[in-house]
Amino acid sequence: MTGHLIADPTATPTPAPATDGWDSLSAALTAEAPPIADRDDLVVTIAPGAAHGHPAVFMPHSAAIELDGERLGIDPATARPDRNSDRNRYAAVWGAFVHECAHAKHSVWERPPVANPAVIEAAMLLEESRIEAAQIRRRPDDRHWLRASATEIVIGDIGGADAADAIPPTPYAAAHTAALVLGRLDGGVLEPSECAPAELVIESILGTDTLEKLRAIWREAHTVADDDAAMMLELGQRWLDIVGPDPHEDPVPGSPLGAAIGATVGEVRRAVAADPVEPDPSEIAAEARREAAESDKRAAARARKVFGTTASTSRHTTRPPGPDEQSAARVLARALDSAATRERAAVRTTSALPPGRLRMRGALAREAQRAAGAIPTAEPFTRTTRKMTPLPPLRVGIACDVSGSMGEFAEPVASAAWIIARAAELAMVPASTATVTFGKTVRPIVYPGTAPKKVTDFTCPDDWEAIDYAIEALDGALGLARPGATRLLVIISDGGIVNRGCRIRGQKRLNALRAAGCAVLWLAPATAYSDPLDGATVHRITDPAATAAEIGRAATAAVRAT
Repeated sequence: MTGHLIADPTATPTPAPATDGWDSLSAALTAEAPPIADRDDLVVTIAPGAAHGHPAVFMPHSAAIELDGERLGIDPATARPDRNSDRNRYAAVWGAFVHECAHAKHSVWERPPVANPAVIEAAMLLEESRIEAAQIRRRPDDRHWLRASATEIVIGDIGGADAADAIPPTPYAAAHTAALVLGRLDGGVLEPSECAPAELVIESILGTDTLEKLRAIWREAHTVADDDAAMMLELGQRWLDIVGPDPHEDPVPGSPLGAAIGATVGEVRRAVAADPVEPDPSEIAAEARREAAESDKRAAARARKVFGTTASTSRHTTRPPGPDEQSAARVLARALDSAATRERAAVRTTSALPPGRLRMRGALAREAQRAAGAIPTAEPFTRTTRKMTPLPPLRVGIACDVSGSMGEFAEPVASAAWIIARAAELAMVPASTATVTFGKTVRPIVYPGTAPKKVTDFTCPDDWEAIDYAIEALDGALGLARPGATRLLVIISDGGIVNRGCRIRGQKRLNALRAAGCAVLWLAPATAYSDPLDGATVHRITDPAATAAEIGRAATAAVRAT
């Protein structure tokens, strides 16, 4: 075996274990290989102990690629190699796979059976950077992954991490390292700043003249055609003439060459980690759809729990609304009706006969068609009609904070909640409302599809605020995240949410609703302290009846934005 190629036609590929997800991951990598290697006959196996002691190998006579699964670093059952975003989790392993695909595409020259093994070994050393240079010329986006794999492959080709740390600082070892590291630099894979530690030590061992002679050889190799065996063997012989055979020196613990290799590998690893590949737009869209579906499922479950028949309302009492509250509700209803009024849409049509306005160009065209003996198709009369645009339905969800800090505002909060819900019922626009209170738990006040005839009063005894569950329940009950209606979420709270997890989850849910087109109105008590969630339209509430106009303007803005 030389490098990453097993040229022995009798070598048997390692079968993928049929357990722990390795067989599925092997099949997934096999499916990804054709566009990368530009061939569709490859079989990929990834499993612990595969690749015959290397990070990865290519077996040309069996069209097989093997990867050592012990380097994956994650549960193979969770890997999704069809996604760029997932490949970032095991970038070095994916890069090794790309490297072997590059061998499968570009390492097509045959090794003569009578050639000097040392010449073959030198030629295959040059082949490492040659095929990567060819791969990124053909597929530039593969560069990131080849950079990620360089850390594993360079160490692997030296003999492993321990061997790299103690590599003897001999001319042979320095030349070998130069081909692996600086060859990738000149091939366009690595950056000069990353290779500087290794280049400095290599040059001190080889000397400037020798390093330049070796650099000329690998640069020429980068221009060799994939099937030009004669040229690759000639370059291998020239390399051997300069470097000589492997002297098989003993390891040198603390070798300066080993330290330089470690420094270069570290630089590459940090650079790759700092610049992950962005997900494809299709991945982002698919992930957004998946998250939306999961969110809808959780919201529906929360709505069933809150508005189910077992929901507790024992803390709530009711009373008839006062005249000022009824008046405020009517004011808000009129505001919603005004906002929902749409101008009639103008529709322009043409016809061959009146009524309508005669267009001379159309009339002349019709006469010309008739004079030419053709069937007249021009329609010279135009008219504009105006049609009413149907009103979108209105969905309003109201969440009232009943934590201890809201105790002195319980009455105005209950009043404001009733005014908004009653206004939605009185408005001509089709409306559906639901109201909940939230403290330690979320309790229903107005159920979806019902009209609040009385004001529901409540106490505020709780010591924390489950605002995330409240928003989730209203979303599930009313479909606030779904298009097709004007949607408004009203939160009545001082925003003093003591549980950080509830606040973070509530903010995330609020952001999702706003992104889906749902307006959010936050009514806060007119106190010195108030900390609403980000993104909501905030209004300070004093007397709910007196602020009905303000509430109406905010709700109107939401309706008109639909």
